[in-house]
Amino acid sequence: MQDQVLLRVRDLHKWFELRKWGFIHVGFVRAVDGVDFDIQYGEAVTFVGESGCGKSTLARTILGLYQPTKGEIFFEGKRLQRLGRWYRSQVGYIQQDPYGALPPFMNVRRILLEPMVVNRWGTRAERERRIREVLEEVKLTPVEDFIGKFPHMLSGGQQQRLVIARSIVLNPKFLVADEPVSMLDASVRVEILQLLQGVQEAHNLGVAYITHDLSTVRYFSERIFVMYAAKLVEKAPVKELIHNPLHPYTRALLDAIPDPDPENAFKFKEVPPGEPPSLLNPPLGCRYHPRCKDKIEGLCDREIPPEFEPVPNHYVSCWLYK
Repeated sequence: MQDQVLLRVRDLHKWFELRKWGFIHVGFVRAVDGVDFDIQYGEAVTFVGESGCGKSTLARTILGLYQPTKGEIFFEGKRLQRLGRWYRSQVGYIQQDPYGALPPFMNVRRILLEPMVVNRWGTRAERERRIREVLEEVKLTPVEDFIGKFPHMLSGGQQQRLVIARSIVLNPKFLVADEPVSMLDASVRVEILQLLQGVQEAHNLGVAYITHDLSTVRYFSERIFVMYAAKLVEKAPVKELIHNPLHPYTRALLDAIPDPDPENAFKFKEVPPGEPPSLLNPPLGCRYHPRCKDKIEGLCDREIPPEFEPVPNHYVSCWLYK
């Protein structure tokens, strides 16, 4: 329903101009090229795709770190022309590299205090109380043992817990998590994902989870949006997409997930030929058609496929389902 939509994105484009020698226009890198989706209140959605497909650029455009080249973003029904203090307080950001995301010259208390000071949140006593609340919530306890530490004194998992604490300290309604476990040891990845799930459920947060690893999706995501070459090619609930992938690219992604069954250790699945296209000069028609064995000649290589709904709530941009 429309009144349940927290974030609405319509025809979003983000292009980067490419210049030679600093002043000769070469073209545009189409990092995000015509994206539409809605995220409901309290809904966790995963954006999945290969490196370079535009996932992180999409996340940063939603956050307001990049200005859209074209298109509209609505948050709680409000059109965001210029993203100001109000919007920044409503959206939290969990970066991929926790060590690089934390200022090395600030201790834990100062890192959590900074966004509250910048956004003029609460009184001094309320800020101190909030710092302790979020540290307890992300399980950096006893609080007294961590509040005076600097980032280099923390392990990778503890640093990411601190990044999560900072992202929720202003009580936002929406989180963007950009590959939050990709740089962590395997032993702590599940713990961080479970922590994110607990935070999301406790505060009824909308979440955009960015990843290239479909094996982590099942922990807390409700829907999956598959991205290829700057476009969304498939959108569906998690179980529906995993058990009934429609787009040829989605099927290739699922086939790439390692099979833990030792009987299948030496069985190799077919890999799509070629490489993802250049976003400076993308192919005509469907951007996957140069690699697709099921393409329809004269159609897939000429016309951009619209979004079809062959199964209720399962959307795919592929001419095979026209």
